[in-house]
Amino acid sequence: MDFEKRWELVKRNTDEIITEEELKKLMKKKKKPVIYIGYAITGKPHIGYYVPIIKLADCIKAGFIVKFLLADLHGALDNCPWDVLEKRYQYYEKTISLMFKSVGIDLKDVEFVRGSSFQLGKKYFLDLLKLSTFTSIHECKRAAAEVVKFGNNPKLSGVIYPLMQALDEEYLGVDIQHGGTDQRKVLMFARENLPKIGYKRRIEFLTPLIPGLIGKKMSASDEKSKVDVLDDCSTIKKKLRNALCEAGNPDNGILAFLKYVLMVLKKDKKEKFIIKRDKQYGGDISYSNYAEIEKDFINKKLHPLDLKNAVADEINKLLIPFEKHRKKLKKLGSEAYA
Repeated sequence: MDFEKRWELVKRNTDEIITEEELKKLMKKKKKPVIYIGYAITGKPHIGYYVPIIKLADCIKAGFIVKFLLADLHGALDNCPWDVLEKRYQYYEKTISLMFKSVGIDLKDVEFVRGSSFQLGKKYFLDLLKLSTFTSIHECKRAAAEVVKFGNNPKLSGVIYPLMQALDEEYLGVDIQHGGTDQRKVLMFARENLPKIGYKRRIEFLTPLIPGLIGKKMSASDEKSKVDVLDDCSTIKKKLRNALCEAGNPDNGILAFLKYVLMVLKKDKKEKFIIKRDKQYGGDISYSNYAEIEKDFINKKLHPLDLKNAVADEINKLLIPFEKHRKKLKKLGSEAYA
């Protein structure tokens, strides 16, 4: 694959790359750049996680090495009970693995790393103390504001969080950190502060957060806002029927998921997105790209209910790999999130 095709794959559907010039230089210089994303094992994974999964799949196709950090200690710093860390780690590893499989990525191309496997080392701890002497409480709290639940009486753990996330870039041996747009401040914190203790700054890579089913951000803590990866077919159809999807207004979670996940998969497989309709309403209609769908929706040529039904069907197809694991994962999930 030539450079232009690799660049197109890596850049598509990104919100921001800090910086594009650095990334282009890296891709031309290094045969297999290393990118990572980290998740604190707090709330249950939902279909919003497919946005970064798809982006990492693009990177794998472009020749990158992908590391997926399951940050157990970060979960504890963000109020996950210590006694369920192991269960939540297991739940995350199994569900994220199935998500990669469902989009056609072989797990040999993904390295899962447990945060505590290296974050408890002596050198890491000394670097954590060193970095703390170069940063203020205000800087740390500001960096973590959108990713840590500080509440009215903030805990010290929330201030440690961004320091560790910065150090993870160095200790994972990566060139790039990938995060959602809510991570921007903490990623910029890493760029600004790692050089203070002698480490190079990394490239930071941001992808959009898609709206939830009821208008706000898709959230693990709000059942109505999300489709859980373990939801069955009837539950998914019911949730999408009840989702916010105003005729003519493209600002909703259903179209966002279609744009950043489903239509990317369709394009790569050279498949069309088909909406089934009764003949009295014009019959079935097919689309080759997202722009056509959005245009028809804005012009009210595409009814919200027809869109909801079609997207529900596609989500159910996407989650087929979860079916034979659903019973075991639900049991594990009930123990991890009691």
